[in-house]
Amino acid sequence: MAKKIKTILISQPKPASEKSPYFDLAEKLKLKIDFRPFIHVEEVDVKDFRTQKVDLSKFTAVILTSRMAVDHYFRMAKEMRFEVPTDMKYFCLSESTAFYLQKYVVYRKRKIFHGQVRIPELITIIKKHKKEKFLLPCSDLLKPSIPAALDEIAIDYTKAVMYKTVCSDLSDLSDVQYDCLVFFSPSGIESLFKNFPNFSQGDTQIATFGPTTAKAAEAAGLKIDINAPSKNAPSMTMAIEQHIKSNS
Repeated sequence: MAKKIKTILISQPKPASEKSPYFDLAEKLKLKIDFRPFIHVEEVDVKDFRTQKVDLSKFTAVILTSRMAVDHYFRMAKEMRFEVPTDMKYFCLSESTAFYLQKYVVYRKRKIFHGQVRIPELITIIKKHKKEKFLLPCSDLLKPSIPAALDEIAIDYTKAVMYKTVCSDLSDLSDVQYDCLVFFSPSGIESLFKNFPNFSQGDTQIATFGPTTAKAAEAAGLKIDINAPSKNAPSMTMAIEQHIKSNS
């Protein structure tokens, strides 16, 4: 029988809102839940960006997959002294990303299109604008499904790596033990072993979110105890709660 879970480390930043389901879960099941990002994002500086030979003025549209992409696109434009044209078209993965553009542009005066979170929805919109020359601001760890979907509809687009994901320094956690470690990306798994090369799972339970994270955990030799999303547990908090209750 699995060891009872009383302490959990979430490999993400602490939620900004006190209404987070993690806080509700901690109170409900009397758990100690800590948060610590195992990875963080660093900007690509202008000097390194120039080696990609991407001319921002050559594009008529921008594909934005996240708020992070929005921030770094406008940061890079500013640092390269490129004034983004008022007729630039923006294609956003979600409505929330589209609304986030208000931080940089007058929303109602711009040509902004958005999907509903899933890439196929955005692709349907992009297909109606195939004559545009698209820029895709991204990180060095862009999901392969995104360029694959764009390649399939044969549009003219260019990837521009403007930020990168790096492993955080977790050395201060070396003497801290948790009953359960929760991961949300393959990069989190990579960070665990980069910081602790001799990590041995032992009784520590592992929770993973998404198939690519689970695959990375298994490839690293970890035994997965909790996996989300699933039909019965679409969120990580629900998966953890169900697991704890079924093992109590």
